[in-house]
Amino acid sequence: MSRSASPASGKPYGLARVCRVWRVSRATVHRHLSPSRPKPVRRPGPVGPIADAGLLEAIRAVLSASPFHGEGHRKVWARLRVGGLRTSKRRVLRLMREHGLLAPSRVGTPRGPRNHDGTIIPDQVDTMWGTDLTTTITGEGQAAVFVAVDHCSAECVGLHAARRATRFEALEPIRQGVRRHFGAFAKDIARGLAVRHDHGSQYMADAFQAELAFLGIESSPAFVRAPEGNGCAERFIRTLKENLLWVHTFDTVEELRQALLAFRETYNSTWLIQRHGFRPPEAIRANQLPPAALAA
Repeated sequence: MSRSASPASGKPYGLARVCRVWRVSRATVHRHLSPSRPKPVRRPGPVGPIADAGLLEAIRAVLSASPFHGEGHRKVWARLRVGGLRTSKRRVLRLMREHGLLAPSRVGTPRGPRNHDGTIIPDQVDTMWGTDLTTTITGEGQAAVFVAVDHCSAECVGLHAARRATRFEALEPIRQGVRRHFGAFAKDIARGLAVRHDHGSQYMADAFQAELAFLGIESSPAFVRAPEGNGCAERFIRTLKENLLWVHTFDTVEELRQALLAFRETYNSTWLIQRHGFRPPEAIRANQLPPAALAA
């Protein structure tokens, strides 16, 4: 149509006039008229110290050697650096995305105003712990899983499984952490520590609150209908599900409990925390506490 001549002037209409009348972008017309360009064999720019094929093999080796199933491209990149292979995070992300190696993720939904404002991450370990519970299925039926996590280092200080989700079972992860990191179980032994929990019946019960007061622990309830206030425990539960509860089966609750204790040691020694420079929780605690406290 652009090459057709006007009956009045005898001149071609031109592409600009035709596109303006038809309300079509000229860029769209040129894109359809131009022949399709073949995709480049490789991305432009320097390749780096290792080709894509070799880097992909290294990424697969890291994923195979890791005891976890939910590590994303950032932690894979960090483990490659520790192993002496330096590359960019964007390149690792591209290769993992192209070959379906990224960890599964869910798209969030729009949310309203937040009641929680600020941060729940303290500067020192044993300042605030978060606790929560989830459930899983065993050969004996449904079981409750209770967790306790240090908000500073993301260290799992306690894990416990029980047939019933009672207020007494909810105290077990706190007791594990107190015995391990405060050296004893006595009155006011954990003074200066706060425990963040939700408003579940187990955590608001008199028995739970009374034992916290006996140990000198401050009770710190999260805001109602604001799960981000207990986000450290919630995030650890997601990691626990992706790497243990959803990928293994357990015949008995006792078998589940033993697996949880083993997972606690593996997680604390090898799980990488991005906000602390991709270091495991045990390394973060070791850098903060004096040698005498660690020996005790």
